[in-house]
Amino acid sequence: MQRLRYSRYFKTFVILLDMVLVAAVFCFYYFRNFEVKYDSETVEQNLLSILLLCFFWLLLSGRTKLYHIPRNVTYTIFLERILIHVFFFFIGVVMMGKVSNNDFLKTERFYLAGILLLVVLPIKSFIFFLLKYIRTIGINHRNVMFLGESASSDILKDIVRQRKDYGYKIYDYNDAYEITKIIKFWKDNGIHTIFLPSEHCLEKSFENILFHQAELNKVRISLVPNIIQNHFFEYEFNYVETVPILSQAKYPLDFFTNLTIKRVFDLVFSVIVLVGICSWLFPIIILLIKLNDPKGSIFFIQKRYGYHDEVFNCLKFRTMKSNTGSSERTTEVNDDRITRIGKFLRKTSMDELPQFINVLKGDMTIVGPRPHMLLVDDFYKPKISRYSLRSMVKPGITGLAQVSGLRGDEGDMKIGMKKRILADSFYVRNWSFSMDIVIILKTVFLIIVGDKNAR
Repeated sequence: MQRLRYSRYFKTFVILLDMVLVAAVFCFYYFRNFEVKYDSETVEQNLLSILLLCFFWLLLSGRTKLYHIPRNVTYTIFLERILIHVFFFFIGVVMMGKVSNNDFLKTERFYLAGILLLVVLPIKSFIFFLLKYIRTIGINHRNVMFLGESASSDILKDIVRQRKDYGYKIYDYNDAYEITKIIKFWKDNGIHTIFLPSEHCLEKSFENILFHQAELNKVRISLVPNIIQNHFFEYEFNYVETVPILSQAKYPLDFFTNLTIKRVFDLVFSVIVLVGICSWLFPIIILLIKLNDPKGSIFFIQKRYGYHDEVFNCLKFRTMKSNTGSSERTTEVNDDRITRIGKFLRKTSMDELPQFINVLKGDMTIVGPRPHMLLVDDFYKPKISRYSLRSMVKPGITGLAQVSGLRGDEGDMKIGMKKRILADSFYVRNWSFSMDIVIILKTVFLIIVGDKNAR
């Protein structure tokens, strides 16, 4: 339990650090742009403004979950929360400036919010990755164990073993399912959490005793739902007064306003890219493709499933040699069918640029689940029941799975594809405009530095 206290102290430190940053940015810009006055009225006015800004920052964090950072949260979600928090903080500062007598808040509020973002973002990002690194080397970890077996818990165990930065240390329990032996195992290994399949994999009487003893010994139990069942993502937890109920889920993009915002952004962003970048880049790429393989076509057009499983023509620059059966065979590591210029286009994702035309036509969106080959969809759809959830939104040029490293040949493996579908399902279930922006920023970053998972 000592780790819990340390985590609370660390959270308190981070909150205090943010308060200091808010006050420091205010003071820096005030002293730089205003004549410093030390009369009691001005000092009182500035101190009150700083206190109000800090209080509003802290109050807003309860809604944006800025300080609720589970160890398994991704940087994409973390960055999204920072951007949302600073955006609404800026709105609050604007409103505060309208009613405040402080001249600084009335004139410098835009600079205050902008500089605050530039200061807070790198510092909080550094702390985020520092924690990840500390957990990777075995510090600040939590001891966990798995009881019972299911396809879902196997996937979770695989993720936990791979992601050292989550800070979980798995202790394998191979003894008999006797409560006295399990309790001894908890105490000997300092077990913090038990992962248990939600379906009944244990005897009911033993399960009841297990939950009771876990509560007495301050061991947490986390249930792992069966992601193979069709209805897992179809319901959400709600209350009617104090009675819990499961209601049929409505996804964010089922709402007309969200769908309109996403479509308008798609159109504006696509026009900017096509006019500002593709207008001069396309001729260069076309010339290189022709020089590398004069006989082949420039574009590669392939049938793929889109919104509600409607088939559309997906556009790409051709990266393979002509007549190589690219529609019947997925790409492999060091695939000899890929041309020299094709390797570069795939590594930088430039082969996907023609899909901005698909976005304008309405077949695709900027951010969404990547469309697979028809044979891949037809193969996995009956094997992974949540696979069809991807078709609830339009396929995207980039997506959460891709910026999370779940692309390329990993998608052809059984466990890898399930992880990929889970990422796509998470996106469909938790879409937000800010998440799209963060995914686009991460995509640009991967294009610049190169994506090792690109094939």
